[in-house]
Amino acid sequence: MSLTVVANRVPVRQADDGWETSVGGLTTALLPVLEEKGGTWVGMGEDPELPKRQAYPADNPDFLVRRVPLSSQELDGYYYGMANQILWPLSHYLIQHLNLDDTFIETYRQVNERFAEAVLSETEKGDGDVIWIQDYHQMLSPGLIRQERPEATIGHFWHIPWPAMEIFRILPWSRELLRGMLGCDLIGFHVQEYVDNFIESADVLLGAEVDGQRVRYDGQETRVEAHPIGIDVNRFKEMSRDASIIQEAQKFRERLGSDHIVIGIDRLDYTKGIRARMLAFEAFLEENPEYHGNVSFFQIATPSRTELESYQQIRREVDEVVGRINGRFARDSWVPVNYRYRTYTQYELCAFYRAADAALITPLRDGMNVVTQEFVTASQDGVLVLSELTGAAYLLPEAVQVNPYDHGGVADAIRTALEMPTGEREERLAGLKDTIETLDVHNWAGNFLDSIREDGRVKRDA
Repeated sequence: MSLTVVANRVPVRQADDGWETSVGGLTTALLPVLEEKGGTWVGMGEDPELPKRQAYPADNPDFLVRRVPLSSQELDGYYYGMANQILWPLSHYLIQHLNLDDTFIETYRQVNERFAEAVLSETEKGDGDVIWIQDYHQMLSPGLIRQERPEATIGHFWHIPWPAMEIFRILPWSRELLRGMLGCDLIGFHVQEYVDNFIESADVLLGAEVDGQRVRYDGQETRVEAHPIGIDVNRFKEMSRDASIIQEAQKFRERLGSDHIVIGIDRLDYTKGIRARMLAFEAFLEENPEYHGNVSFFQIATPSRTELESYQQIRREVDEVVGRINGRFARDSWVPVNYRYRTYTQYELCAFYRAADAALITPLRDGMNVVTQEFVTASQDGVLVLSELTGAAYLLPEAVQVNPYDHGGVADAIRTALEMPTGEREERLAGLKDTIETLDVHNWAGNFLDSIREDGRVKRDA
């Protein structure tokens, strides 16, 4: 078996001394499979100067990189438009950010057709290979590939929440997008809630036949399963034990100069609830004056989708509330909120995770949230305060779970985390670590591929 991965981006980038693999969970999970089995990674090409087809590594190739070159106009409509102004806010229940521009879906259709054509050109009929499509950028391509390759084995993993049917049906093109997805043999989501939401959407909006977690529509049967994703656990464990990380964590604590450190680490995205989190921390400071000078909140907001007005707006809002909190409460050398709008390496993040007494991970909605898993893996005695509106909340009951919209409740949870007895902290963290070991990203990829290979065997035996 060889594997064809279809994703928005390719896993290699140009470096000063040639080409290197990109850092990311999907790359970490799937490159070992491609290196072992061979295959192709299909993704968009934003630079027309880059090669359309590239064997990687060049000196002893393991797999092929196949770029689908996109113009700036196509990128605007397909990625910044349909993916990030329609599918992203809708899936996260933040419909006030929807921009239902008809030109976005038109470009999305065209780009999905081009991705499907690239897959068809790089694969052969009846060879038993697996086509694995990733995420909300490619909802139509499964159906397009299926039309040309009825015998193909096609999987899709959806990396963000699948919304309730009543929300998904807001889309004028909801049925068209569902039909595209149902070209798959197997669709994976993080947790059972998203599985159930998808099946209900297919049932109500298309009238598909539903049998447990199997959906039959237009002669095709699709299994829908929960496959929660994880991180590269061993890599993070080894990094967190490195002597230099331990030293950096200690320096970080000394630099902030507080008895207690709470961290938040996110992309600057309106789904992450950073502003609401700041308001909760402000409420904590109002209610707990004895902590003034003794606790520092260190929030990283990695720049994201800076071209979009909604992201520029959330940056302005976060800047304003950080300034207000520090203006109200800062004294002498103590700054209550240390806010960093920049990108950090995973090495640097690991030191922050290890140094923190608690992590405040409180998105308004999130498909899984792997920062949660990174913190737990690297932490030695930290407390996880986690939004109950994340996929991770279903899997990590030992976290202190909160409603991110309840500022007073989050403020109470911060105090609970800081005052938690040592024995309880250790017990909770041990349970979290045990679960995250099982969610390892390599397990995720292996489990999904094992499940979809079973579809391939059934087809060949039929």
